[in-house]
Amino acid sequence: MSERTPSRPRELPTAAYGPLLTAPILPTLAALSLPNLIALGTQSLVAIAETSYIGILGTEPLAAMALVFPMIMLTQMMSSGAMGGGVSSAISRALGARDVRRARALALHAMIVGALAGMLFTAVFLLWGRSIYTMLGGDAAVLPLALEYSGAFFAGATIVWFFNIFASIARGTGNMRVPSSTIIGVAMLQIVLGGVLALGFGPIPRFGLAGVAIGQILAFLAGTIALLVYLRSRYSRLRLNFSGVSLSRELFWDILRVGAVSCLSPLQSILTVIILAKFVAGFGTAGLAGYGIGVRLELLLVPIAFSIGSASVPMVGMAIGARDVARARRVAWTAATASAIIIGTIGCLAANFPHVWANLFTSDPNVEQAAHQYLGIAGYGFAAYGFGLCLYFSSQGSGRIFGPVLGGTVRLLVVLIGGILLLRQGGDFGAFALLVTVAMVAYGISTGLFVWKTRWGH
Repeated sequence: MSERTPSRPRELPTAAYGPLLTAPILPTLAALSLPNLIALGTQSLVAIAETSYIGILGTEPLAAMALVFPMIMLTQMMSSGAMGGGVSSAISRALGARDVRRARALALHAMIVGALAGMLFTAVFLLWGRSIYTMLGGDAAVLPLALEYSGAFFAGATIVWFFNIFASIARGTGNMRVPSSTIIGVAMLQIVLGGVLALGFGPIPRFGLAGVAIGQILAFLAGTIALLVYLRSRYSRLRLNFSGVSLSRELFWDILRVGAVSCLSPLQSILTVIILAKFVAGFGTAGLAGYGIGVRLELLLVPIAFSIGSASVPMVGMAIGARDVARARRVAWTAATASAIIIGTIGCLAANFPHVWANLFTSDPNVEQAAHQYLGIAGYGFAAYGFGLCLYFSSQGSGRIFGPVLGGTVRLLVVLIGGILLLRQGGDFGAFALLVTVAMVAYGISTGLFVWKTRWGH
């Protein structure tokens, strides 16, 4: 049946994607990135609000957050930036080749992948959460709080996966506004629900750390429902209609060959954070809490790179689908440079004015000192980190993601080997912050070289 049947709601024809293949790169990239930046900037407000709530609860909850937050970010990064990038890449390449039927079938396969991955995350952290957080340095005071926070969040991990898979389907068509608007709505709900449930309000009791997590899951549930309604409506560029679609190993592979390999990158990123947290735990609860405040800003830079990088995915993917490799590469380098400038500016501000960020979350002088010291050094590596991270997202559109993943491996090895050497030499807290900076620079340079040497196209 034709994609344009007068008697039924219509999808946009493939010509609707034309501007992504022909329009000037920087203005088009900026137009696609802006909704993402606004939405994910709102998510930064969520992080500030939630950390403030947890700061009110005390220093031990802040330390528990430092243990669990990387795992929550891992869930977000895998479902949205990694596997979600694989979904957007596969759909955009199908649309670039003007194969709408294939794109629709890919959406169904993406939903199945999301459901299975979400259930896996729930099982892992509910069954082995205690062992994981104990291994990361959770002591008798911090571990119960970490388990409380983690258990409440990961019980609803499948909802988070569905939300990000639905958003990635929409992004694969070049539509950034609907996912971004939904993210803004989810963020506002998180701020309200997290505060009310964590601190209590009127007849609602104080649930503490669990309240923050429950607020997150409830907000994602509302966003998931909203995106599903949109994708089933006549306004969606790729309407979810699975009539006549059968499961195919080849379609699963089209998603997983990018998404599954991409998942190695956030795993490496979080493992890097975990290794550093393990090292820093030796400086006491105040040091761990200060590191948690500092690294939270670092992890919040991921959404900025994702905003620009995810905007480049459909542009790169459609160009690859249309066999215009030169344009695909120009899009990737332009996006990475823009990311480096924006994130590098934030890093320099954080390095020179660390108290502006740290004092939002704590008044403990020892925690403040640790956060100031970390940001005052590590902030100067943010530009290189943003450059490499955006190239990772852009490369998903090409279907060739192995190079950026190797860049993450370089960063991990620098942290691991450097950290062991510092421990043997009795390095102080500032030395570990310098190690973070060196690792970021190594990541940006190596990722750029790997992408430059990788052949794109068929």
